[in-house]
Amino acid sequence: MSIAKRLASQTAIYGVSSIVGRVLNTLLVPVYTGRFAAAQYGIVTGLYAYVSFLNVLFTYGMETTYFRFANRPGTDRQDLYNRVMTLLLISSAVLTLGLALLARPLMSLLALPPGHERYAVWIAAILGLDALAAIPFARLRLENKARKFAAIRLANILLNVGLNLFFIVLCPDVLAGKYLSGLRPLVEMVYDPTVGVGYVFLSNLAASGFTLLLLGRELLDIRLRLRLEPLRPLLKYAYPIMLMGLAGMVNETLDRILLPRWLPQGFYPGQSNLAAVGVYGACYKISILMSLVIQAFRYAAEPFFFAQSTDKNSPRTFALVLKWFTLCCAMLFVGVSVNVDLVAKVFLQRPEYLQGLRVVPVLLLANLFLGVYWNLSVWFKLTDKTYYGTYLGFAGAVLTVALNFLLIPVLGYMGSALATLACYFMMAALCWWLGERHFPVPYPVTRLLLWLAVAVGVVALSWLVPVAEGWPRYGFHALLTLGFVGLVAAVEGRRLRTI
Repeated sequence: MSIAKRLASQTAIYGVSSIVGRVLNTLLVPVYTGRFAAAQYGIVTGLYAYVSFLNVLFTYGMETTYFRFANRPGTDRQDLYNRVMTLLLISSAVLTLGLALLARPLMSLLALPPGHERYAVWIAAILGLDALAAIPFARLRLENKARKFAAIRLANILLNVGLNLFFIVLCPDVLAGKYLSGLRPLVEMVYDPTVGVGYVFLSNLAASGFTLLLLGRELLDIRLRLRLEPLRPLLKYAYPIMLMGLAGMVNETLDRILLPRWLPQGFYPGQSNLAAVGVYGACYKISILMSLVIQAFRYAAEPFFFAQSTDKNSPRTFALVLKWFTLCCAMLFVGVSVNVDLVAKVFLQRPEYLQGLRVVPVLLLANLFLGVYWNLSVWFKLTDKTYYGTYLGFAGAVLTVALNFLLIPVLGYMGSALATLACYFMMAALCWWLGERHFPVPYPVTRLLLWLAVAVGVVALSWLVPVAEGWPRYGFHALLTLGFVGLVAAVEGRRLRTI
């Protein structure tokens, strides 16, 4: 099988768990926006923003480190697996306990009233369980067991979605007498209405625990190995990746933490700052459609890039991968941005959420540049110069904080969206510029920028041209979408067939 076909095949399999699975999870957004007011959903959005930071601390770059050292000649992969898992077992136990003990201060950061401390305890348990599953999942990817990886990931998502629907939709409706009244005694035994949005976290916790059970064979294969000397090169390689990950989380999620603090009271009439976080978080979920594609690609591409690093044609392969990745993401950007009204009918069930819809194209484009940056970052991972990733991540973090500070009081959550776009564009540009000096790859930069300019123009046209509501508007948007896809196919299709 050719390199391109093998990568596409692996991406498709991982996509079952990443894209299909997370689409199911993303489809919970209509449930949340229909059942919870924006202020309640703001609690979920705010707490999961903190989870993103803490997840980096819990795994501290060990996934990429495991891949890098496992692909080095002469490495005993079983011994490496034992050492990494021993380290994670100890650190996860310490961090989970510490976070649970700090439940009250964590809740005060979100200005939540007393009584919500249990949310922080549940989140601590989720983080600990997910950290323990990270390396077994990485091992499945390393061994090309994509089907098992996908099956376990999908089982996690399905259980999480099922429990959410049970506790957030079925149980309240049964208690309200809407249907299945015969189940009322059972529901009263297992359901507590006062938990409210807490069932979002409880469902996640149950799914994380079930995932560890499914990874039982990989976990039982661990032999505890705790010797400091062999761990030092691992930690030396990992800590820049952890710092890079923390900086990345600043760029990705800090806006939802800063927004309620830096947004002037009354900026959005009739809406609290926590409600504004809920609106922004719900609209951000639509832009995550781009992140789903990036994550599925990343699962397949990370071990692929490391495996191809010794091939003399690898720079040409990397350039080809970036080109088609960017074109596919550009088509997704146009498809969702141009037809965002239709997408919103599915995701945003209450009118109060619709006012944030204008941030979706900005965030989609931002996530596209994040995917481009991730592709370009292969040079410092293959040359063991991961500290460059740290520098780039912190440069992006500084820009993110500065622009949020300047723009939130003036533009509200649109300021946060523009800050995210500026950050990821700058990181991608700097990463390409540095890569040209340390690991030259013949990326078709000018051609890709032209395609992205055309995509932005199509989206701007759809938003600026006045068309009557209803079918005329939907038809015009469909025509723009198909026109862009057809143009890409006509211009680039011949090149693809040649390759």
